[in-house]
Amino acid sequence: MDLLESRIVIVGAGQAGARAAEALRAAGHRGAVTLIGDEPHPPYERPQLSKKMLLDQQADAAFIRTTQEWSDLGVTLRTGTRVVTIDLGQRKLALSGGDDVGFDRLLIATGTRPRRLAALEGATIAVHYLRGIDDALTLRPQLVEGHRVALVGGGVIGLEVAAAALSRGCKVTIIERADHLLPQIGSPSLSRFAHDMFVKRGAAVLCKAELSDHHASGLMLADGRVVDADVIVVGIGVEPAGELAQQIGLAGVQGIRVDARGATECDNIFAAGDVAEQWSACHDRWLRLENWANAQNQAIATARAMVGLDSRYEAPSWFWSDQFDANIQVVGHPACANEIIRGDAGSARFSAISVRDGEVVGAVSVNNAKDMAMLRRLVASRKKVDPAALANPNFDLKRALA
Repeated sequence: MDLLESRIVIVGAGQAGARAAEALRAAGHRGAVTLIGDEPHPPYERPQLSKKMLLDQQADAAFIRTTQEWSDLGVTLRTGTRVVTIDLGQRKLALSGGDDVGFDRLLIATGTRPRRLAALEGATIAVHYLRGIDDALTLRPQLVEGHRVALVGGGVIGLEVAAAALSRGCKVTIIERADHLLPQIGSPSLSRFAHDMFVKRGAAVLCKAELSDHHASGLMLADGRVVDADVIVVGIGVEPAGELAQQIGLAGVQGIRVDARGATECDNIFAAGDVAEQWSACHDRWLRLENWANAQNQAIATARAMVGLDSRYEAPSWFWSDQFDANIQVVGHPACANEIIRGDAGSARFSAISVRDGEVVGAVSVNNAKDMAMLRRLVASRKKVDPAALANPNFDLKRALA
């Protein structure tokens, strides 16, 4: 089979699926490309949901391409459609509308869904989970001056929503069960910075706080405290949408395991984006990378591999978050080693670098994109670096790459 003429179906029309479809055409693929998504919208990037679309009452969602532009690219876009079953023997997918789509190669890019809190089922106050455009459009009108907003979860998404709510004049309480904010990142300096930033902006930050139940006026904590709220937003992480992969024996608890080409254990079946479980040299383990850069770049590399090109994706994890006037960037695995502070961690501009056995394996920067550009290269290089040099803000990080 000429791979450039093969029928390729992409299940999941989010950022990963969309960028893969574009990459197939850019790589010279001439066969049919079908992009299937269960949302009614054309593909879009998710960072806008917790930023621009919540901050600006009038902001419209930005799409990667219009429906017509997808057609012009030669991609059949099917929105508002679910794949019900995969028949590997017949190489076809059964869709929710009753028809079938045949394929030669399949890319699963179904992403994730928010974890839900059973304790909040049946709450009299509306509980919001932010994952799609419709979620943002439902939450946005509730972020009005004076409204009491309770954020359950002090991770990246929760803090971005909290920042938008505070910027719009809401009274915000952040509830985090860990003993500090941003626990998944594991950077003590970043956690302290975020805590101080939100307190200064007027938020109540409750760490080591366990939610036990909903209350007529808001939320009940395990220690008996009541958090009054007009709006409840939950951001406690996500889980992979791997039901289709489970049908063919691929998806585990953590996602669909792939190699550096995006290939699964099943011939002609690939996975990309948030649902894909990849090997991380920084973490020394398999994990899913739930961020914009991976959704785009790993999907592009996988699409190129699907048409026979020598394409691998092994870049360290990298993501960014804008909260108020702070641009926060994270690369690699900051939680695995002692931090070396570069600059003043009490200021609005610094970097924190994690070194393990002499190698830079992770880093955080706050309003320091110049440092981060070099730190990303250092993490990828696995070079041995003098910790004392890294701690000197006058040391040119380019020298560590020489």
